[in-house]
This record gives sequence, structure tokens and C-alpha cells, in this order.
Amino acid sequence: MKKLGFIGFLLAIILGGIYYYIALPAINIHSPGLWGFIISIVLILEVIVLYYFKRKSLVRKIYSIFCGLVLVFYGVGWVLSSPIVNARKYCELINIEERNFVDDIKEVSYNEIPSLDKDSAEKLGLRKMGTMGDLVSQFEVNNMYSQINYQNKPVRVTPLNYGNLFKWLSNRKNGIPAYLKIDMTTQDVECVKLEDGIKYSTSEPFNRNIYRYLRFRYPTYIFDNLSFEIDDNGVPVWICPVKDYTIGLYGGVKIDKVIIVNAINGEHKTYNIDEVPNWVDRVYSAELLISYYDYYGTLRGGFLNSILGQKGCLETTDGYNYIALEDDVWVYTGITSVAGDESNVGFVLMNQRTAETRYYAISGAEEYSAMASAEGQVQHLGYRATFPLLLNISNQPTYFMALKDSAGLVKNYAMVNISKYQIVAVGSSIQECEENYIRLINSNGMEVSKESTKEISGVIEKISEVIVEGNSHYFIKLAGVEQLFDVDILGNIKILSYGVGSNIVFEYNEGSSYNVVKKIK
Repeated sequence: MKKLGFIGFLLAIILGGIYYYIALPAINIHSPGLWGFIISIVLILEVIVLYYFKRKSLVRKIYSIFCGLVLVFYGVGWVLSSPIVNARKYCELINIEERNFVDDIKEVSYNEIPSLDKDSAEKLGLRKMGTMGDLVSQFEVNNMYSQINYQNKPVRVTPLNYGNLFKWLSNRKNGIPAYLKIDMTTQDVECVKLEDGIKYSTSEPFNRNIYRYLRFRYPTYIFDNLSFEIDDNGVPVWICPVKDYTIGLYGGVKIDKVIIVNAINGEHKTYNIDEVPNWVDRVYSAELLISYYDYYGTLRGGFLNSILGQKGCLETTDGYNYIALEDDVWVYTGITSVAGDESNVGFVLMNQRTAETRYYAISGAEEYSAMASAEGQVQHLGYRATFPLLLNISNQPTYFMALKDSAGLVKNYAMVNISKYQIVAVGSSIQECEENYIRLINSNGMEVSKESTKEISGVIEKISEVIVEGNSHYFIKLAGVEQLFDVDILGNIKILSYGVGSNIVFEYNEGSSYNVVKKIK
């Protein structure tokens, strides 16, 4: 019997070791993974104790007390870590500063607007991989596609993976030879080949797996989501944020430090959160940042209010996107009432490197309402809108989105005014979409950017009437000026009194192929 009991406990130790090697829990009392590990061991031992020891034996009694203490400790720890007794502490996980939209978010020209979401980037990546005959038979594309700022451009980067275990065996000595870099404005995809391959990745099955590599060197650290980035020299690295639980045992997650691992040679360095290099973009995950605001928005009136009266309770909308701002990547999401209406009271930008949070009090359409409004413009084609990107177009907070067909290919682009989401412009290119949008803003008498408004005078050399989206417009050409000027008759009825040879003075907004007249003087 004793021999069988020893074999049972030895089996428990072996199974525990296998579990640890696969699940990689941190040896840290705050780690949910450790508690899963402990509970798994407890259950295995429970089977052994029940099988080998009599009901009233001392071993059973001691083990029952031990199990009870584990459950009590875990349960009490959970309660003391929860928002039920720590509502104020959860509210203080972030500091929110109210800012001015126009001051912070500058206008960008159409050729600087990121036009790709992750799904589109994945399709481009797969298409590019299919053309790489020397790689496609051995490797496949990882679906990370991290959005970063690289040399002041928004790009998505992702490593390659080994195709399978046998292809890993064939290639592990030299490592993964390349990563993909996708320009989000031009949609150019570059397969960046490396002189020395990536040795530390998520597709390594054993000790060079980046998660296992980190765990064996930092056994007590609790890691948040890892991200793949490239430094200013294009060297692939892993950004590994380390969690710190600041409320009780399991609550109030913050990022305490960051470990940067060179994906090629495994060199690693630890930085305190306030020392992270500026080129790093993704320290705080979007999900973590959004949870911060949700705690703040729902709990600032107390836990009971968040459940019962819900007075003044706000939450983030269902979805988010990224904005390149001040050489950092910021998470954008709208803010709405917990009552579930279809409008936003404002939106927040949250810095993924520093967790700085900015609130902008701009009421208007909730993102999915704007998406539906854009889809309504092309309902006969059945296109679906991507989650919006927030832009400043002529000083107007504007939703920008791509419109895709059933195959997931981008066919059109749409801009929707946040305050007046019935103002929707669609174009087959970003340039055309932006010009149509500015024209709609002008015709609706809305204020546009003073910086982009210019004045010109001259003699009309040519003038032609055209119909644009059911409305009459005049396109005029001034003597000595190359570009055309578009005049919407509804907003500028004075144009009817002008003809070839007339002197004219007007204000206009610059476009890439033609300019939009705002006001005839």
C-alpha cells in the first residue's frame, strides 16, 4: 500500500511538472495561473488520498483542512480584490485629462490617412507570402500584425511562423528568416529578410519559445500580452510588459516594468515603466486600457450605484481603433451611457506606452450607428464598414472607414461627421472621399479649418455645370491657375451671375485634384 501511495504521489509530481512546462504559471501569489496550478495539484492529490487512505484516517483529515484553507484563502482574496469593496481604488487606476480635439488632433492630408484594418492587413500579408516562393513552403504568417509607428509612419508588423514541427526541425538552426511590414497608408507590403534569423518566437515548441524563455529567466514575473515590434533600425524585438497587482491579491492590474527581448539572439533588458524607450509603442494592451476607463466610468458613483441606480455611469463602446499621434500609438474608443443608447457623449485616447488618457467631450453618433449610416450609402452593393478611425477633417471630428465587399476586399471609403452623422461622403479612393466630404461640410454651412481655407481672385477662363450626387455644381478654371474649383450652387447661388471673362473673388479649401469653393465674395 505504501509503495502504491508513493507511486501515486510521484505521478502527481510528474503531472504537475508537465502542467507547469506547458501552462508556465508565474511563481507568484498574485498569479491566476499559479492558483490554477495549485488547484490542479490539489485535485490530483484528492484522488490519491481518497483512493489510498481510509475515511477516518489522519491523512484525510489533515488534507481536508488543507483544501478548506486553500479555498477560503482564495475566496477571501477574491472578495478583498474586487470592486465591491474597492470601487474608489479602481477609479484611480487612470488619470483622465479633458482636452480640446482641434488642438490635439491635427489635420492630415488624404495620402497620410491609414486605410487598413487588421483584417485587410492579414489579407495583404497572405497575398505577399504567396509570392515568396523560397519561404511559403516552409513558413506561414503569424496573425499578430502589431500596429506601431515606424520612422513616423503607421505600419503593421508581424513575424513568420514555422509551418509545422517538421519544418521547424529543418529550419530551427537558422531561425525564421523574415518578418512582414505593411505601410497602412500606401498598402505596400515588404517582406524584410534578416541576415540572422529570428530564434525566439511563439512558434518555437520548446525552450526557445518566447513565453518559456521568459518564464525560466523570470519565474516570478506575471506577463501581460506580448507584442512583436521593430526598433528604429528594423531589428525585431518582443515587448514583454510585467503586471503588478495593486488592489488586494488579484485586482488593480498595472504595468510595473517592461522586458525587451531581441528576437534574433535572445538578449533581454528590463526597464521600469517610466524608462521605456520612446520607440516602443505597445506596452499597455488595448483591452487593459479600456478596462481602466470602464472601471472609472461605472464605479465613480460607488459600486452599488453601478449596479442599481447607475446615475452618471458611462462605459466605452463596443470596439476600438488606433491613432498615430505624437510618435506614439493611442487607442481610440467612444464613450456612451450604460443605458445603451446609440449616441456618444465623447471619446477617449489612451497612450499604449504611457497609459496617458485624454477625454474629448464631443457628442454625436456612436460608431456602429455611423457604420450603418455609411453602409446605407452603398446598400445596393452590400458593402460592410470597418470599425471607424477618428480623424480631423477641416476641424470636424470625423469617422473614417473602409467599405468592404463579401470577400473582404476594400472597394470604397466613407467619412461620417460625428456631430451630424447624416453627413456621409463616399468615394472609390480616399482622395475622392475627402473631397466629397469637404464639399458636404461646405454645403451644410459647417465651420471648416481656417488653416485650410484660402482666398483667391482671378478671371474665369472656363466654366461648366455638372451634377454631383444629384446636386448642381459649377467647375470653373481661372486664367493662369492649373487646378479647377468646384462650386456647389446650393451654398453659393451667386455663381449663377458669373460667366467666362468675369472677375471673381472667393474662399476655398484645397483638394488634391480640385479645390472646393466655400464662399464667393
